[in-house]
Amino acid sequence: MSTSTLADALTWLVGASEGPTLILGQSSAAFASGLRGRHRLTLVDRDRDAVSALLRRAPSGLPMVAAAEALPLAPCSFDRVLLAQNFHTFAPGLALSEFARVLRPGGRLGIAYTVRDDSVPWVKRLVRTVRQYDPEAMSGAYGTGSLQALEDSAYFPQLQTRSFRHWVPIDRPGLVEMVTRMPTAQQLDESTRAQLLDEVGGVYDNSARPPEPLLLPYRVTCWSAEVDHTELTAPLDLPDDGLRIPL
Repeated sequence: MSTSTLADALTWLVGASEGPTLILGQSSAAFASGLRGRHRLTLVDRDRDAVSALLRRAPSGLPMVAAAEALPLAPCSFDRVLLAQNFHTFAPGLALSEFARVLRPGGRLGIAYTVRDDSVPWVKRLVRTVRQYDPEAMSGAYGTGSLQALEDSAYFPQLQTRSFRHWVPIDRPGLVEMVTRMPTAQQLDESTRAQLLDEVGGVYDNSARPPEPLLLPYRVTCWSAEVDHTELTAPLDLPDDGLRIPL
């Protein structure tokens, strides 16, 4: 995600709020970096090394090794819960109830996924070329299908979405290398793989306008929703000085 795209996504997800924010998962490190110094951040991943990586991006954050489905955090602790590219790795029912529990009244959940935009003509030609060798290649299985659980969640009934375009320059060797790393190319014999890569080079040659590289298009799609505590099945056990919400 480019710096400008990240800034646009964060502005939309966070707005003017500078309250305590929970960042979930190493894949959300760009959010941690973008918010450091302006927000009180808690950095969570189930893997200790991943938490260390998050902490390197936001050194003032509070690191914590924990699962998203069982957060050792007090209810109503955060204004924002943010995660990127990893919602599909969690058990959605358990995770969403935990996100709702730790959010304050009026708090919001924000999720972002970066996906390739296959609507651009030269990318369509690339996809057709690769699928001659594997019909299932470049199918775009990014994990965004998991967001249906959020759309169906009673904890976050008013869901908003916004997309931001992101262009990544790629030259001919870079495009060939990208396809070389795909499982499709790895599974081919040497002669067939060379044929595929030659055709990929041809896609580049017929699409680029030298000396300018091609631009690989992506969309950063964001989902944001305010929490609704009325659907929690257990009362919120708050500290004595905390806000109590009758259910």
